[in-house]
Amino acid sequence: MASNDPLLQPYKLKHLTIKNRIMTTSHEPAYPEDGMPKDRYRAYHEERAKAGVGLTMTAGSAAVSRDSPPVFNNVLAYKDEVVPWMKKVTDACHEHGCAVMIQLTHLGRRTGWNKGDWLPAVSPSHHREASHRAFPKKLEDWDIERIIRDYADAAERMQAAGLDGIELEAYGHLMDQFWSQRTNTLDGEYGGSLENRMRFSMDVLQAIRKRVGEEFIVGIRYTADEADKEGISEDEGIEISRRLKNSGLVDFLNVIRGHIDTDPGLTDVIPVQGMKSAPHLDFAGRVKEATGMPTFHAARIPDVATARYAVSEGLIDMVGMTRAHMADPHIVRKIVEGREHDIRPCVGATYCLDRIYQGGDALCIHNAATGRELTMPHDIPRAETQKKVVIVGAGPAGLEAARVAAERGHSVKVFEAASEPGGQIRLTAQSPRRSEMISIIDWRMAQCTAKDVEFRFNTWAEASDIQSESPDVVIIATGGLPHTEVLESGNDLVVSSWDIISGDVKPGQDVLVYDDAGDHAGLQAAEIVAATGAKVEIMTPDRSFAPEVMAMNLVPYMRSMQEKDVTFTVTYRLKSASKEGNRLSAVIGTDYSDLKQERDFDQIVVNHGTLPMDDIYFDLKPQSSNFGELDQAAFIGGFPQEINSNPDGSFQLFRIGDAVAARNTHAAIYDALRLMKEI
Repeated sequence: MASNDPLLQPYKLKHLTIKNRIMTTSHEPAYPEDGMPKDRYRAYHEERAKAGVGLTMTAGSAAVSRDSPPVFNNVLAYKDEVVPWMKKVTDACHEHGCAVMIQLTHLGRRTGWNKGDWLPAVSPSHHREASHRAFPKKLEDWDIERIIRDYADAAERMQAAGLDGIELEAYGHLMDQFWSQRTNTLDGEYGGSLENRMRFSMDVLQAIRKRVGEEFIVGIRYTADEADKEGISEDEGIEISRRLKNSGLVDFLNVIRGHIDTDPGLTDVIPVQGMKSAPHLDFAGRVKEATGMPTFHAARIPDVATARYAVSEGLIDMVGMTRAHMADPHIVRKIVEGREHDIRPCVGATYCLDRIYQGGDALCIHNAATGRELTMPHDIPRAETQKKVVIVGAGPAGLEAARVAAERGHSVKVFEAASEPGGQIRLTAQSPRRSEMISIIDWRMAQCTAKDVEFRFNTWAEASDIQSESPDVVIIATGGLPHTEVLESGNDLVVSSWDIISGDVKPGQDVLVYDDAGDHAGLQAAEIVAATGAKVEIMTPDRSFAPEVMAMNLVPYMRSMQEKDVTFTVTYRLKSASKEGNRLSAVIGTDYSDLKQERDFDQIVVNHGTLPMDDIYFDLKPQSSNFGELDQAAFIGGFPQEINSNPDGSFQLFRIGDAVAARNTHAAIYDALRLMKEI
């Protein structure tokens, strides 16, 4: 029976029929190898294709020229060897009825000179982009001619690879660096008037059409409003949109609003948790209304209801749910099967984007199979033999272990000392801006409940309680507690970041937040203190503060605190604290010299990660068949745990998450998935 769901209606784009209205927009998860989209890259896109997504837009973006070196591991579209690899990706997705396109670009100034072939970045001006810091060469006529040819060559390669079309990027990259007066200081035919500033793009489009013909689909993803007083205005952006339509060279428009040359600008284009969902959707609708062009759009459309509204109201024709598909690649399949309640939610943590620069590849904060499709399952297979699994701890690690074990068909019981599940996630979610994090817990609780997992809350489990269950497998996921014993003296005078976040300790009025863990907890505590009107100093011995928070997630903290009485101090180390009347005297040093100074505060908050709560693990270890040992080779390679070093032991025993060592939510969930999928 045909569905009436607006999202499931086919869409005709030129000669191509896209089977539904849901797409993943161009993004680069940094999975290529040597610049080529090999097996890991193919498997990532194929997973979404076989689950029903209508269109997958690969790359974000593929580089067309050697002087556009990737800022991370992008596809190199300027190499002929890309053709067979892209054909494998295309054929795999086509097999599932999924249309495939690729985004092509020249980065212009949005890259570095000390990458790839060490060629200078190029741009229509010498203006440096703040994010990537290269001072570009101002383009000469022969540069422009060469790059136009590079675009045409790359388009021809993609047509040869069997793709359904291409998309050119013009937001933050070379094309719109020509468009915007803030980044184009050229004289002559490529500078000055809007017609001149658009000439490069039109020349590229004409060159591409000469190579690929009129039938091959060519679109453009572009900023129609830079949201910057010196840049492209909304009115000018609408005019650009009309000119693109009137050229007859473009088959669809993929609309962006904003600029991405700074971290705050990028975060407004791609909002993180705590920011408004779908903030640019109505604007995309205005572009569609003004042009009548096929219009695509994506910007924090994390849920099916918003996506359905966007299409049903005619605001856009294809809706991008890219981060949502990183959280759950099976969204379309679940819609078709009437299982929207089973969709793993995107919580807007934007760990996926932020860690590309720090960790080298995109990973979802709470779907550890994303990007690991070659080794990790999105659908958990049932085990041949049912076992009794007992888990201690109902934080993210424990709940993921329970979910996977239940999917495997095991009988599962979870002990939790607190009255509610969640562990550190529940603490994090107490801050309104990060409240969406609780969905990590709520989704797992719903999945566990549906699989009859038994929970014992308000239960401080002892070793005897676990042994009385006669388990086959015991998982210790008890997490950790704040580690504040970091000073030479005066450790009893400080409070932890958790004390502030939980509300167990009232913030002072002159507060030092000493953060040498560099994660969210330090900044969350500082934000809470600053919101009371207190004076706050955030100090770290590192050369930068909060490195684990990363670029886009740092933006909301800065916007919240910079307008308050908050200072940031790097490269200084808190040595000790002592009581001086009703104040605390802090001795502050540095790793760089013998310098020491004394300063007074009325409260010192320490953020130094956690220490494992592992007593029950060590109590159970002698009774376990493996003495708690993890076979690392099997753990990494995806094989069952078969260590049996204690013939008298009656159960296997394992620790996961922060019960092993302080890490993060993704690490805890990944521990659980790759261990339990083989139990």
